[in-house]
Amino acid sequence: MLHKFFEPGDWFAPKKYGYGAGMPIAWQGWVVLAAYLLVVFGAALAMPVHDPNGILATSGVILFATAILLFIARKRTRGGWKWRSGKDDDDAPKGGSRGGRQRPKGQR
Repeated sequence: MLHKFFEPGDWFAPKKYGYGAGMPIAWQGWVVLAAYLLVVFGAALAMPVHDPNGILATSGVILFATAILLFIARKRTRGGWKWRSGKDDDDAPKGGSRGGRQRPKGQR
């Protein structure tokens, strides 16, 4: 089952505006996002309130988890990470109307 997790393909959609990744578009992306959230919330709940070293360690865990999430999202975003202004949608399907179904020839 683990081999299905590493199949080639895109896991995240590109952002329409700005730089980076948007929401997950594959189950692998959702698993990565859920694991990240579990690590962040778990670290926050386990953080000792009055211990400066514990707070520093918790911050390190959260920063490390964020770096891993960003690395994976950058590698698995459809079309890569680049600045998008919403005008040039390089990843949109070419031809036809905006995502609508095309009718067979001769039908209205």
